[in-house]
Amino acid sequence: MSEILWQPDAERIAATNLSAFRLWLATTRNTPLPDYPALWRWSVEDIPGFWTALWDFAHLIGERGLTALENPTAMPGARFFPDSRLCYAETILRHAGDTPAIIFRGEDGTRIAWSRDELRAQAAGFAAGLARLGLFTGERVAAYLPNIPHGIAAMLGTNAAGGTWSSCSPDFGPAGVLDRFGQIEPTVLVAADGYRYGGKTFRNAARIREVMAGLPSVKRLVIVPFIDDAEALEIPRALRWDDFCVAGAPLDYRRLPFDHPLYILYSSGTTGRPKCIVHGAGGVLLKHACEHLLHTDLKPDDRLFYFTTLGWMMWNWQVSGLMAGATLLLFDGNPFHPSPGALFDIAEQERMTIFGTSAKYIDGIAKAGLKPRETHDLAALRAMLSTGSPLAPESFDYVYRDVKRDLGLYSISGGTDIVGCFALGNPVAPVRRGELSTRALGCAVEVFDERGAPVRGQKGELVCLKPFPSMPVMFWNDPDGARYRAAYFERFPGVWHHGDWCELIEHEDGTAGLVITGRSDAVLNPGGVRIGTAEIYRQVETLPEIQEALVIGQDWDNDVRVVLFVRMRDGHVLDDELRNRIRRTIRENASPRHVPAKIIAIADIPRTRSGKITELAVRDVVHGRPVKNVEALANPEALELYRNLPELAQ
Repeated sequence: MSEILWQPDAERIAATNLSAFRLWLATTRNTPLPDYPALWRWSVEDIPGFWTALWDFAHLIGERGLTALENPTAMPGARFFPDSRLCYAETILRHAGDTPAIIFRGEDGTRIAWSRDELRAQAAGFAAGLARLGLFTGERVAAYLPNIPHGIAAMLGTNAAGGTWSSCSPDFGPAGVLDRFGQIEPTVLVAADGYRYGGKTFRNAARIREVMAGLPSVKRLVIVPFIDDAEALEIPRALRWDDFCVAGAPLDYRRLPFDHPLYILYSSGTTGRPKCIVHGAGGVLLKHACEHLLHTDLKPDDRLFYFTTLGWMMWNWQVSGLMAGATLLLFDGNPFHPSPGALFDIAEQERMTIFGTSAKYIDGIAKAGLKPRETHDLAALRAMLSTGSPLAPESFDYVYRDVKRDLGLYSISGGTDIVGCFALGNPVAPVRRGELSTRALGCAVEVFDERGAPVRGQKGELVCLKPFPSMPVMFWNDPDGARYRAAYFERFPGVWHHGDWCELIEHEDGTAGLVITGRSDAVLNPGGVRIGTAEIYRQVETLPEIQEALVIGQDWDNDVRVVLFVRMRDGHVLDDELRNRIRRTIRENASPRHVPAKIIAIADIPRTRSGKITELAVRDVVHGRPVKNVEALANPEALELYRNLPELAQ
């Protein structure tokens, strides 16, 4: 049984949106549910009833229609609210007044604050600019932007006008941008003239010019003057943001069907050309209503932060926080600049209430020796969210020891595929060391063994047995749906196969948590025993000499051997004594099967632009196979460090 590190008191539980939702169900739906486990069971047993109730409880704007779920047993093929009409932006922008909707903080100290009214005005101006250009329903608007308020305004304006939004961050090279936007042929490109990172200013005009040359579909380039570089405005078809937007325009919301494409997101692309994943407006709105209101307990007085870029789905996730009336805190730049405590400076100054970040960031500040509990006033902070990779039990310990003791720490997991989460926080339950608190409401998540049977107390494949609203509408350029079906439904027909290797843990109070140990396609298989990579990382990264690690399985002698790469902290070297200590730590705290056959020091570890380490790409390099899309990596040059290593030839 996992150790309980923190639990909310009765007063805090009573004040949650979850408690209000259960009371509302009892009084308005005649559905009394005595506790959270009962609520979760009902939410997956009566899928149409749960999502209909949530629509009404969250006061989503639009015509809901009479049918909640069409073809309820078809996966794929089920359709939620097929008769409904709505506009994502209409619900997101429903709050008015001079309360801040967005506060942006740059790494150089720049601060931009937009009120709810100003955000609506900016979105209206952009929507009117699109209408003046003659944008048709469903045409694509693409963004090449840092994480600044203009991106949110442009996205909401695009949706209000009936368009479809897609974005990536400005650190993508032109080839990576064209790998994505070239597939969807946008009509409008919104780009910033530059960005700042690590104390440096990067001009983006040359990159934008190259991107425009590869996108003949673009009729208008809208330039946001973020660093005031006039060169970007000299690119053909370019117009400054303020000149494109129509000042004083009213915001007209175009209500469209539930599955009207809101977003096109992209798979990481490290195993080939990125998949273009299309998400519908209604599915995103409804799933995010569940995640923000019930699992995150988001309220109008909250200040929600997530460290993200426009190239990661957590940007899309955070934007939906406006639905609850919360203020969004945006940051762009290096989170360790000008000091490792930069984000905690912002947390203190802006009275951040919910701090969202990655597991790697938490590990990084722990290794940097940060103790924000001693150096910052974090009285307003009540929850910390982590995603991107499994949060190690030791990171739970660090947060409660050195960040804040009275805090809900929630490791969450899902992905671009569902623009949301399958595992989330539970604000009415204890936080248990090393666990994701709960399966998402309305998602019939289970763990399957190799035969496709549900299991408890052992590791297996994360699956979802029933439809949920934020399943992709389709993949772009996949007319017969073959790629879509292959991605999620071929392993277990009629069941969503997510690709995570995990364990479901049931507790005496009726709740159930998850422990995710890595992607199932990166699972190691020495001697025919499947091992999650996170089980090894957890042990290795406790050692003070190790900055970070990457582990793969190498085909060897008709079997698979475990190979561990370690990046050393400054001032340390990998010698035989440390190798032996690494092996002993893994053997004693995991198992002898986890012990690597080879331990190799490496200067850098390749990662995607959202910060995830790329085990599969390294595995391909080690085996002499091509990496199909190095543009998906933030540091592709690191792959060369793994090529033709003499240690792996013996």
